[in-house]
Amino acid sequence: MTANTLFYIIIAIININFLVDKILDALNAKHFNDALPSDLQDVYDDAEYQNSQNYKATKYKFGILTSTFSVVLTLAFLFFDGFEFVDNLARNYSENPIIIALIFFGIIMIGSDILTTPFSYYSTFIIEEKFGFNKTTKKTFVLDKLKGWLMSAILGGGILALIIWFYQITGSYFWLYAWGLVTLFTVFMNMFYSKLIVPLFNKQTPLEAGELRDKISAYAKTVGFKLDKIFVIDGSKRSTKANAYFSGFGSEKRVTLYDTLINDLNDDEIVAVLAHEVSHYKKKHIIFNLVASVLLTGLTLFILSLFISNPVLSNALGVEKHSFHIALIAFGMLYAPISEITGLIMNVFSRKFEYQADDYAKNTYKGEPLITSLKKLNKNSLSNLTPHPAYVFMHYSHPTLLQRIQNLKK
Repeated sequence: MTANTLFYIIIAIININFLVDKILDALNAKHFNDALPSDLQDVYDDAEYQNSQNYKATKYKFGILTSTFSVVLTLAFLFFDGFEFVDNLARNYSENPIIIALIFFGIIMIGSDILTTPFSYYSTFIIEEKFGFNKTTKKTFVLDKLKGWLMSAILGGGILALIIWFYQITGSYFWLYAWGLVTLFTVFMNMFYSKLIVPLFNKQTPLEAGELRDKISAYAKTVGFKLDKIFVIDGSKRSTKANAYFSGFGSEKRVTLYDTLINDLNDDEIVAVLAHEVSHYKKKHIIFNLVASVLLTGLTLFILSLFISNPVLSNALGVEKHSFHIALIAFGMLYAPISEITGLIMNVFSRKFEYQADDYAKNTYKGEPLITSLKKLNKNSLSNLTPHPAYVFMHYSHPTLLQRIQNLKK
């Protein structure tokens, strides 16, 4: 296959993905004004429902603008040899392949982030502000950007440098070493993300003694689940939207509750949400997702190893000098359809696990407070209660609110 053919295959993949996404978005938008099913009619009053409609329409229109800009920017970079320009720029500073790759990706990532920052700023300080969600200050916004760049440079840059080094010393077997490295990193981050990374962006404090903690501890005992680490995170620092999540394994397992969740829900509802999260651990959903992620990473790296040495990958992006980092970008673009398929499969499993977790919460605690908590959380985030089935299939990792309520009522 020639580089020119591969170039147009990449262009086709980008355009087809964009077209499919826009069709799905349009189908979903047509359902914005659907009448609410009887099980959901108590989520919003008329004024609130109209506000949610306005929010969805605003996000939809803004999404068209941002995604179009992103695709046009990518296509322009491809047609006008942007990758070759940045590669030559990086080569002016070093002859070491690892240093060249780090400079190359640094320019690409920072440049892309700078170009898209106005959209991020508008989304945060105009759209989210207008609908009452934003709590982020401009100082926090800037600091988050700088911290994100630093994290990408240290973690992303470190892993990339090691992978290229493995490639240099082992050739086509580099994928085994890279797989081992990424696996160790993934397990480590699953174990210690909340302990090491979250504090860089948010303040976490142990849930104080009181009625809520007593209820959580009492529930944990009934299901034989040792839970000593319950933390509250200052999610209200950035948004009014609420969340809760489970992380870690063994002695490092912990539940993190957003302060907005504690403010929005009563104690029974919080325990019901917690029971749902406990189920993911008890039913080994977290282990499944971790193992699946590791296996998919291994598959991706193995396929990468079959093609990474072929100069046609670099040539397809308009770069004459074949290099690992250019071939990596070309491979990533070509691999997008496979990644989309694996993502769909993982979403199917994820939706199944959510049903299982809801059932577990209903059977080990109560179903009704979980229903009311889900309604409150969807109401407070102005969620779309009538999404198109095709959009749900392609994008949702959770069942819809209606599907979850109907399941909980069985």
